[in-house]
Amino acid sequence: MAMTVGELAKRAGINLETVRFYEKQKLLPEPERTGGGHRLYTDADVERLRFIQSAKAVGFTLKEIRVLARLREEDAGASCEDAMELARRKLAEIEDKLKQMQSIRRMLAGFIAACPEKDLGHCQVMQGLEKVAAKDT
Repeated sequence: MAMTVGELAKRAGINLETVRFYEKQKLLPEPERTGGGHRLYTDADVERLRFIQSAKAVGFTLKEIRVLARLREEDAGASCEDAMELARRKLAEIEDKLKQMQSIRRMLAGFIAACPEKDLGHCQVMQGLEKVAAKDT
């Protein structure tokens, strides 16, 4: 069943500008056009957009999603291991970010706990940030 870009966006649960963005990023194949130049989409396009949204929801970048979509739709020689390798790398990346965020959390919690909440000259938050800045230079 052919549908307009507006209907495609509605069925995929995204806004029209997102569809256009994905087209510019070459995440959607070039659609067929009517004699009047209107783009026509199919149920396969809806499924592709839902797949893209699912991949984004778990943290994949557009570049990674492009690879996953190619594996899903075009690469007959692809195996589950190809997708698993991308997922393993993404998981390791997320675990690294979590460690960084936990370190930042501990640092901020320490600043807050040590701060006398009086004058800015004795503020542990400000002093802690200055120490971090000095260490980074």
